[in-house]
Amino acid sequence: MTPGARVQAAIEVLDAIAAGGIGRGRSPADSVVNGYVRARRYIGSKDRAAIASLVYSVLRHRAQLDWWLAFARSGASRGRFAIDSRRRVIAALAIVEGWPAPEFDESFDGSKFRPARLEEGEQHLAGALTGRSLEHPEQPDSVRYNAPDWLLPSLRARFGGDFANEMAVLSQPASVDLRVNSLKTDREAARKLLAAAGVSTTPTPLSPVGLRVEGRPNLPAFAAFKDGLIEIQDEGSQLAALLVGARPGMRVCDFCAGAGGKSLAIAAAMENKGHVIACDVSGPRLEGATKRLRRAGVHNVERRHLENERDTWVKRHPGAFDRVLIDAPCSGTGTWRRNPDARWTLTPGDIGELRALQARILGSAARLVKPGGRLVYVTCSLLPEENESQVEAFIQAAPEFRPLAISSVWKETLGTTAPAGDPWLRLSPARHGTDGFFVAVLERAAKQGD
Repeated sequence: MTPGARVQAAIEVLDAIAAGGIGRGRSPADSVVNGYVRARRYIGSKDRAAIASLVYSVLRHRAQLDWWLAFARSGASRGRFAIDSRRRVIAALAIVEGWPAPEFDESFDGSKFRPARLEEGEQHLAGALTGRSLEHPEQPDSVRYNAPDWLLPSLRARFGGDFANEMAVLSQPASVDLRVNSLKTDREAARKLLAAAGVSTTPTPLSPVGLRVEGRPNLPAFAAFKDGLIEIQDEGSQLAALLVGARPGMRVCDFCAGAGGKSLAIAAAMENKGHVIACDVSGPRLEGATKRLRRAGVHNVERRHLENERDTWVKRHPGAFDRVLIDAPCSGTGTWRRNPDARWTLTPGDIGELRALQARILGSAARLVKPGGRLVYVTCSLLPEENESQVEAFIQAAPEFRPLAISSVWKETLGTTAPAGDPWLRLSPARHGTDGFFVAVLERAAKQGD
């Protein structure tokens, strides 16, 4: 593909993302990119990487690009323009990529597969923005940090003095992490196999079963993936699954299992011995776990479709599980590096609805925990109101549960020293190199005499 064709493809992908949106029940940006590429088999790996890079550059810096677009528009005497995907791409090419005027003229020439020629206002835009820096001292914090203004107080409360650094890292690309499937191989053997196939990796610093990939190879095309030796999973997600403390022979419920990523990790920790129930309210998502389970060689996971968080199945199994994992529906603020457009579709109303849903899930799933068992609450949110506040309210309503110090749980399950303080685990992109995760481990009081 020519540079112009790549630019046109990026504009079309951004239009598709804008039409479909990112957020609860909608397609994330990576799914839109993948779907676009799959429908056009002529797009090679290098072209795909270039298209995705431009798309994500626009999504990560959208607030700053829009600020500069407004700046350029205010200085145009003629040919004013609307802010849309095409103009955002032009701004990204001028500011982030540093394109000079001749490169715009060559790529925006209106020929087949290339963008239409620049209009007068767009010519002014490209000229006014080329050589600019993304940052400007007059930008408000919501623009500088590419986040909705209404979310900044919660994010400041979460990060404190690290706020600026954490927000900067949230606008950078995330690493590609793998979980090595211990049912089939070990980390060093998997690393050597990947290296022989041309994929360079390094061991993740916190997860004992993780590898961090150099570059962005098409991992599903490799034998190690096809044969179930590896799964693509962020290190933070791996740690959350390990902290469940599942052991061979236990009964474990993954209450919000989705496509089964954590269920797979739990089954591996249990050495395929015992019983895992993977529950979710989405039948299609659970069905999507079937192929993953088969590929990984997992045979102790049962899928269970729930009508809602208070399904009658829950009522019929009180105190039946040693461990119950709640990977709760949340704002996803901890995954903004991977889904940067999600920050712009989230509303205050969404947070209120999510908090109410999280509370209902906690109250219902807690019934499944046997005396002496553990309830593990996890989110990929950075917001205290979805994390600490949610758990503290639950404990107040259910005093039979008490929080376990994450330092002791970490030592027990991973055998090393926890990277964060008690009682909760709070992982963040800048400090730990993972997605933003929150983990609380709660133990139900044992019956007297046990």
